[in-house]
Amino acid sequence: MARRRDERIDHAVLAAVTELVAEVGYPALTMEAIAQRAGTTKPAIRRRWKSQKHLVVDAMARDRAGVVDMDTGCTHCDIVGHLEALRVAMDDPVLGHVLPALVADLADDPELRDTFLTAVWAPRREACEVSLRKGVARGDLRPGLDVDLVLDLFAAPIVFRSLFGHSGLGPEFPEEVARAVLRGVGTDDAHRCAERG
Repeated sequence: MARRRDERIDHAVLAAVTELVAEVGYPALTMEAIAQRAGTTKPAIRRRWKSQKHLVVDAMARDRAGVVDMDTGCTHCDIVGHLEALRVAMDDPVLGHVLPALVADLADDPELRDTFLTAVWAPRREACEVSLRKGVARGDLRPGLDVDLVLDLFAAPIVFRSLFGHSGLGPEFPEEVARAVLRGVGTDDAHRCAERG
């Protein structure tokens, strides 16, 4: 009989990756350091993950940085909440600081890219999509919305500024992005909360 996989090792390894990325960064991460921090061996890690890149993606998926459920009853407020969570996550060493180097690695590995999009990026989009659909149901957003396009319009300014650092990404930025995009896709009701603020 095959031995059962010890899930304690899985958890310890993923926790070690998260800690080490925060401490030394993605480029300096090594299997030796991960194994030592997790109290296991490199062969034990290699039996579980195809590569160090796969391990990092799994740790990011487990941590779910920036994934929030928002239901304030106000479409504008919900969108600002999602964007603020993304802004904070992009400043987190385990997501934002890993992303530039990881994107290059994903370009050479279509399978890992699909895993990243499904396990790491999709939960953020799905949470925001729920808020958009509620906004349509409330009459705050126009019916027939291209949800994928609107999700990209909301997230792109934050991700772009985080990756290139060409302009500020302060706490007011999610509000500015939400106002700008909602002017294009929202109804007059979409701004009622923002106009009171």
